[in-house]
Amino acid sequence: MSQQLLKFIQRGATAEVADAVAADPELLTWRDAQGVSALQWSIYSGQALVRDFFRTEMARTGIALDIFEAASAGDLASLRRALDASPGSINAFSSDGWTPLHLAAAFGTPEAVQLLLESGASVSAVSKNAQTNQPLHAALALGRNTETIRLLLDAGADPNARQTAGFTAIFSAAAANRRDLCELLVGHGASPGILNDFGQSAAGFARERGHAELADWLEALKINGSS
Repeated sequence: MSQQLLKFIQRGATAEVADAVAADPELLTWRDAQGVSALQWSIYSGQALVRDFFRTEMARTGIALDIFEAASAGDLASLRRALDASPGSINAFSSDGWTPLHLAAAFGTPEAVQLLLESGASVSAVSKNAQTNQPLHAALALGRNTETIRLLLDAGADPNARQTAGFTAIFSAAAANRRDLCELLVGHGASPGILNDFGQSAAGFARERGHAELADWLEALKINGSS
């Protein structure tokens, strides 16, 4: 049933998930072979209804969210409880290689990000997985919440830090055609002239995806000395 449950979660089949849990309540605490929980999978899969079902049932049955689930869900009360219970977990890594700040930046809320930063979360922590990225990269790749990104930059996140294959945060903003985020990054020192390991610039990345206007703007920045 565990693999079937994962398929239900990924499909957003909330009724089937609910039926499975009703038949076997232990599925509320199910984790895959890597240690990723059912709730976490619902968040990764972008299935809000399934996520809310798990959170409701976990609360009803007294199952506490761990710090990674709380950060991903933006659940401030659970996040505070997890930090109070284990302050050292703030810069711990999940079973799939993320810190709580990575997860809050990617999936959570600016409020969760702020709480973690105020509690001592590292903005320069590098994930222990194939992405080898920092929370800023995660924020740009997934959540793209302007306030979250501003909080990370104001806390000292390096806008020119490289992740796997040499990508910096501005590449994700360019790929998403988000000039506002490109401007925010450049305003905090991001260089649009950095090339990734394939010799691409953020402007080229934008142009390949049909974002000609943004590509022109990024190229003009390079010409005018913002490289």
